[in-house]
Amino acid sequence: MTVTVLRVTDPTDCYAIRYTVFVEEQSVPVDLERDELDAGAIHFLATDDNNTPVGAARIVIKDGTGKIGRVCVLKQARGIGLGAALIREALATLRDTPDITRAALGAQIDALGFYEKLGFTAYGDVFDDAGIDHRMMELRFDT
Repeated sequence: MTVTVLRVTDPTDCYAIRYTVFVEEQSVPVDLERDELDAGAIHFLATDDNNTPVGAARIVIKDGTGKIGRVCVLKQARGIGLGAALIREALATLRDTPDITRAALGAQIDALGFYEKLGFTAYGDVFDDAGIDHRMMELRFDT
C-alpha cells in the first residue's frame, strides 16, 4: 500500500478518523477529543492508494515548541509505517518553521517505544489523559 501524507487546510477527514480511533475505539469522551486548539493547529491527513483517508495528526505551535498530537491510524491501515510517516511529515514541517527548537508530544505508554525509534526521549512522570496513561516526550532540533 502506498500512503500519502499531506498538510490540509480542511481537517474534516482528520476529525472523522480521530473520532473513530479515539472516541469509538479508545472511549475518549468526544468533548475531550475535539478542543479549542484545533482551530489554530496544523493538520495532516494520510491517504491510501485509493485516496481514502486512513490517518491523521496535528501540530500546535507555542513558545518555540511544536506539540504533535492526535496521531491516529484506522485499524485497516495499521502496521505498514503510516504512524511513522505522519510523525516524519510533522517533524519536517517543524524543522522548516522558523524559531522552532523542539517537537514534543504526550505519548500513550504503550507507544513509547514507537516514538523512541523516531528520536523522541521521554521525560517527566506518567499522567492521565482521558483515562489513558501518557508520558511526555521531546525531540530537540539542532540549532
